[in-house]
Amino acid sequence: MVSGLRGKRRRRIVAAAAAAAVAGALLAACGGGSDGRDTLVWYINPDPAPPADFQGAFGQAGIAERCSTDRYRIETQQLPGDSTQQRIQLARRLAADDTGIDLMSLDVPFAGEFADAGFLAEIPDDVASRLQEQGLEGAVNGATYDGRLVAAPLWSNIQLLWYRKSFADKTGVDPRQGITWAELIDSAEEGGGTVGVQANKYEGYVVWINALVMGAGGEIVTDLDQGAEASIDINSDAGRAAASVIEKLASSTAAESDLSVSNEGTVLGPFAGDSGAYQVNWTFIYNQYKSDEQVFDDLGWAPYPQTVDGQPSRPPLGGINIGVNSSSGHIDEALEAMECITSVDNQVTYAIETGNMPSSGAAYDAAELAKAYPADLLEMFRSSIDVAGPRPITPYWSDISTALQSTWHPADSVTEATPGRSAEFLREVLDGKRLL
Repeated sequence: MVSGLRGKRRRRIVAAAAAAAVAGALLAACGGGSDGRDTLVWYINPDPAPPADFQGAFGQAGIAERCSTDRYRIETQQLPGDSTQQRIQLARRLAADDTGIDLMSLDVPFAGEFADAGFLAEIPDDVASRLQEQGLEGAVNGATYDGRLVAAPLWSNIQLLWYRKSFADKTGVDPRQGITWAELIDSAEEGGGTVGVQANKYEGYVVWINALVMGAGGEIVTDLDQGAEASIDINSDAGRAAASVIEKLASSTAAESDLSVSNEGTVLGPFAGDSGAYQVNWTFIYNQYKSDEQVFDDLGWAPYPQTVDGQPSRPPLGGINIGVNSSSGHIDEALEAMECITSVDNQVTYAIETGNMPSSGAAYDAAELAKAYPADLLEMFRSSIDVAGPRPITPYWSDISTALQSTWHPADSVTEATPGRSAEFLREVLDGKRLL
């Protein structure tokens, strides 16, 4: 029996999922295959497409193949590409105690929600200790809820500032020495360039807002152990500093023309064009331009921009954690498989294949990874993960994110008053007085 906040949250998710759960029959637990082995079903987020000449199983499917044993084989099923849709599909099925899922790839902000609802099997203390010792601090923090590790970090995504070296040289700016958002926007304007960001009405925009707030020394919400009664702190100096950055970019010539619908993909083209100057984006960028020699040779990287001069930045943290379904009929086997899936060797292979960086510190010392990436870039990835600003690990993150999207979008509507309006709306949402 689930009680207290956990029980309320589980009932809330169950109610939201009821229509979908009733509409279709539950999938039965996977039993033994034709070879006598049990089958573990792992629901994965989509991987990048493999190179045309790649042989064998790629990405997470390759990990599943390597981690299958003489007692069980791991079968992968693909989730939707959008993280919000991934959450919805998994939550509907887990809320209905669906035994057809054994393992799942979880976007970082959903670990708290799923753990609080009782969807995730408890990780034994000895296993949790090994995973915590293996993982970078930022990655472990992103998989921890209520003081316990609730999922195993597989890979960690981190945002850097990517820039065209020729543009920086032209404007006399060296982003590697540290640069504020205001200086970045001014530099782009002066040189006739643009700054690529993620400002569509989606999770990626809230990722940017959260990074700006934390980079100014604040947080969107605190006292997360209070659940829906958490303290709403975005109406603060830090929140207003974040709003001023968005307002400055949105009102400048450095903003890309599609700012209100911009995402990780839309910024790629302008960056490679005549006005290419800067973009904040994830680790995949290094491999993104390899086919364009001119752009690749001109590609530079620097720490995430500062919200406030002199205040260390808190770059956005993303990635995937591996959770075990508490309703699985194969919990012990799934926990064993989870350790194999997130092993250092598999993290290294996965990083080389997909460009998604390891969550383990030891993985960054692997010779194979050093052949694939410049040493200073690997060190920047690793150090940025350790100082990252994760989104609040709370079962109410989905509500918080949607409320912020509703009040901070579009970017050109953001003013000094936006943090206050968003705090009022968010309080009403968490109190059940407003609907999203």
